[in-house]
Amino acid sequence: MNRNIKDGLNFASKLTLPRIWNSGKVLSSYFGSRFTGKASLPAMPISISIEPTTSCNLRCPECPSGLRSFTRPTGMLKQELFEKVINELAPTLSYLIFYFQGEPYLHPQLLEMVRYASQKKIYTATSTNAHYLSDEMAKKTVESGLDRMIISIDGVDQETYASYRVGGKLSKVIEGTRNIIKWKRLLKSRTPHIIFQFLVVRPNENQIEQVYRLADELGVDEVALKTAQIYDYKNGSELIPTNEKYSRYKKMADGSYDIKNSLLNHCWKMWHSCVITWDGKVVPCCFDKDAHFVLGDLNEKSFKEIWKDKRYNHFRQSLLKSREEIEICKNCTEGTKVWA
Repeated sequence: MNRNIKDGLNFASKLTLPRIWNSGKVLSSYFGSRFTGKASLPAMPISISIEPTTSCNLRCPECPSGLRSFTRPTGMLKQELFEKVINELAPTLSYLIFYFQGEPYLHPQLLEMVRYASQKKIYTATSTNAHYLSDEMAKKTVESGLDRMIISIDGVDQETYASYRVGGKLSKVIEGTRNIIKWKRLLKSRTPHIIFQFLVVRPNENQIEQVYRLADELGVDEVALKTAQIYDYKNGSELIPTNEKYSRYKKMADGSYDIKNSLLNHCWKMWHSCVITWDGKVVPCCFDKDAHFVLGDLNEKSFKEIWKDKRYNHFRQSLLKSREEIEICKNCTEGTKVWA
């Protein structure tokens, strides 16, 4: 059976009637809000991302964690806060991502939290640079019930890989991948579904076919190509691919660069998901990396109070009116119209 189909069936197996009903309400309210121009959401999120930590072992050039450039505090998610959120959301939550900024495996209780959510039949995922997937950690990962693992691999040789994953070792990524696949086989586990995520930048754009071959050789389930977000893109960047197919940006007649797609006044993410930082702040989405748009604090209110609050709905309403005026939306690929 196709590996993606197996992953889809695994996700479907965790759906309950309350989760399906909640998803239906989210979907209908999203399209209803777009049609009427008035934001309304009588349901809870389908998916959330929760941040285990802002710490990272690498220094990637377009990442706040890598650049150590956060203005918000750095730290580790407390398990007590995590369990409080999951206990509240578990009846209707379908998908839980253990990632926002930082390297999740630096959190000493990461797999305990994964196990906690898995026991509540929530589909769980994480994204990692795979430097901490020792044989022992790989075994514990498979045993935790993690459903999906995204492994960042942005080159098929050390020089290319390290040109973006500064301070990283490709050999560690491959070793960690092999460890996970080994323990999946030994434990006869269908999970986690393993994805090689390839961030396409100029130094590695000629290695796309090779990363597919490497994934096949190792037994990786899927390869996902991702376009790179460049913060200061106007004057170009050595990271912007020459092949525009793999770029978010288009070179203009005057030699400057602009975002390839034009923003539309809607965003599915604002209806079905959100991000929770390690210290309990609720922010709209993964593009708010420095948490400039804090919509609530879980140390002060329940998630439902924040999600249903007038401030949150006002933010959704602002997207329906003029999304291009919201700073975090300007470099986003969600809800865009592709140029002809």
